[in-house]
Amino acid sequence: MFTASQIDASDLTRFYAELDAQLAALLTGERDVVANAANTSALIFQLVADLNWAGFYLLKSSDELVVGPFQGKPACVRIPVGKGVCGATVERRASILVEDVHAFPGHIACDANSQSELVVPLLLGERILGVLDLDSPVKRRFGEADRIGFERLAKTFVEACDW
Repeated sequence: MFTASQIDASDLTRFYAELDAQLAALLTGERDVVANAANTSALIFQLVADLNWAGFYLLKSSDELVVGPFQGKPACVRIPVGKGVCGATVERRASILVEDVHAFPGHIACDANSQSELVVPLLLGERILGVLDLDSPVKRRFGEADRIGFERLAKTFVEACDW
């Protein structure tokens, strides 16, 4: 049985390396996308400070994301590609770090308490599968070390699943 271990967050590079190692151990032997997305979002929500939402939006058609497993308050169910931070991430195929969601044109407010957001694309080669979405009630919660760390976690998640 897997048990998450608390990680010292004073060194973010080390924090994300250890979180990635725990994620890889958690996902070992399971290839189901939904099961792995559920456990990935739960692990992130448990171990990463100052989050009010952590989860997935999966690309169900060429123009629409649909909410997947997550931790946090109920969420928007469908997001058009190109809309909000999640839709823009799919369109750009690159992570988007938003220090203040109120300053992001077209931000979709699923939780009024969210102040900052980091969205990371789920990429399998050139194919985009969806996004990993992280919201915080703290402005400027996410920085470059977080972006790099979550991109690593997204890669581990994608590689652990049968798509």
